[in-house]
Amino acid sequence: MSDVSRGDDPPYPPVRARSQAIVSGARAETVIRSGYQRVLPPVGDLRRLKSGAGSLRLIERHVRAYRHLWLVFASGITEPLFYLLSIGIGLGVLVGKVPGPGGQLVPYREFVAPGLLAVSAMNGAMYDSTFNVFFRLKYDKLYDAVLATPIRPLQVALGEIGWALLRGVLYAVAFTLVMAIMGLVTSWWALLAVPVAVVIGFAFAAAGMAATTYMRSWQDFDYVILVSVPLFLFSTTFYPLSVYPRVVGVIVECTPLYQGVTLLRDLVLGAPGPDLIWRAAYLVVMGVAGVALAARRIARLLLP
Repeated sequence: MSDVSRGDDPPYPPVRARSQAIVSGARAETVIRSGYQRVLPPVGDLRRLKSGAGSLRLIERHVRAYRHLWLVFASGITEPLFYLLSIGIGLGVLVGKVPGPGGQLVPYREFVAPGLLAVSAMNGAMYDSTFNVFFRLKYDKLYDAVLATPIRPLQVALGEIGWALLRGVLYAVAFTLVMAIMGLVTSWWALLAVPVAVVIGFAFAAAGMAATTYMRSWQDFDYVILVSVPLFLFSTTFYPLSVYPRVVGVIVECTPLYQGVTLLRDLVLGAPGPDLIWRAAYLVVMGVAGVALAARRIARLLLP
């Protein structure tokens, strides 16, 4: 008797045999893996389902799953908000003014707020695309079920990144509203803060999901903390680039969160420059590369 009939978890060795079956008049393929059978969707359905539709189905699934967990979903806004209230306002009274874009002096809380907005977009997108994706991939086996439908690996990647991006955008919108209520928004350029937060979230969500496909256990998430915490602390979130030695400053200027912090700080403080274009392009390229790698890895891990 096979492992499946005994109720054990099916093994996943390399493909050993293939057979074909007729399902509802369309071609379907059954892959047999030591007693474990997986039916791939009919070819006709693959042609009819567009990338956007498949990704939206996955996002819809997450919306339904989280409709009773909205408090957990919304809790991500609290960390950067507490930093803003404690450091930006409390410590800001002692610090006074610091050099902002172009060397102009700005109150410390106005300097810190855009940086924390970038951190909010990063955290909301990256943590959902790492911890939650790892659970769905390794334990919940959600993607095994999803790939038995007409949804393909690229659509899975776009759906998960879209969901993580949605979470990051909600955090960014909420944080921007808090900034406006506190009087920290002084320029009409700040209207572009949320679109920029979308770009930041896209870059980190895609990179996070791509990295997650290489993780083997929960202990590997120490690397996520190892990367995200230094980015949070040293990407000029709390102090200007000029405080670093030149060598350290060059390294900081190459990091993705620094690009996001600079974009948001220049816009919120009303000092945009032409360099913002290539900083945004940096984040877009990072996101596109992450999507491509995540889709390729999912296909390699889960498809025969």
